[in-house]
Amino acid sequence: MKKKNKVLSPERFIKPGIGFLLSLAAMIVLSGFLTTGVSAAESPSIKIDLSSGAADSGSSTLDLLFLLAFIALIPTFLMMLTCFTRLIISFSFLRNAMGVANSPPNQVITGISLFLTIFIMFPVFSQIKTEAYDPYKAGTIQLEEALNEGQKPLKIFMLKQVYDEDLDMFLSLADSQEIVNAEDYDSQEKLTELSIFVIAPAYITSELKRAFLIGFLLYIPFLIIDLVVSSTLMAMGMMMLPPAMISMPFKLMLFIVADGWNLLIESLIVSFN
Repeated sequence: MKKKNKVLSPERFIKPGIGFLLSLAAMIVLSGFLTTGVSAAESPSIKIDLSSGAADSGSSTLDLLFLLAFIALIPTFLMMLTCFTRLIISFSFLRNAMGVANSPPNQVITGISLFLTIFIMFPVFSQIKTEAYDPYKAGTIQLEEALNEGQKPLKIFMLKQVYDEDLDMFLSLADSQEIVNAEDYDSQEKLTELSIFVIAPAYITSELKRAFLIGFLLYIPFLIIDLVVSSTLMAMGMMMLPPAMISMPFKLMLFIVADGWNLLIESLIVSFN
């Protein structure tokens, strides 16, 4: 038997609509009472006027938008302009080389990399605070000068880690696009005056190269263990037994006996000096 189509009654839509209107009216009345109470108590209020295009330097709408955009980009600056990239890629290569998929998990690797980044970058952050933030907070320098002074320690740190060929490549590309004049930066002292938008890509490229080189070196001892275990299993005729299942305990034992965590972390920290 075919089921009859139910006729949609208008009452099914009228009742929820009336309930929604009553709730909306109650919210409007409640907000009116709250507004009246706040006005009667003469509490301070914040007024934002976007109708006028003119504003002073302290309350400019564009300055507020730039500040919010800068705050949103802080995690990106932390990852790409510090030693965070090299650390987290190295730890990821170590985990893959050992054959453990989720140990340690991503949250642990990210946390270790973050705290090691703070430890390594602490002298740079302290110098930025002393030379840029404290004078700006005291009112002795303006915001633009504080930004220029704050970039210098970070530029020096990145220039110490960048490869010459990477810096030359981006410098020549910037020169071809008429962003900078490459002939003006012929010494190490003048490189600190180079724009951070040219130094940062060169630094990121160099960090990726170093991180992949560290990953290659991490793979070598564990690859030797895999080869030895695979050859032994084939010689014994156990071809159906997964070699990774047998080699993983030996990898863990080698890493523990060699005190691998301390060696890796110490090597990574020393590599930035």
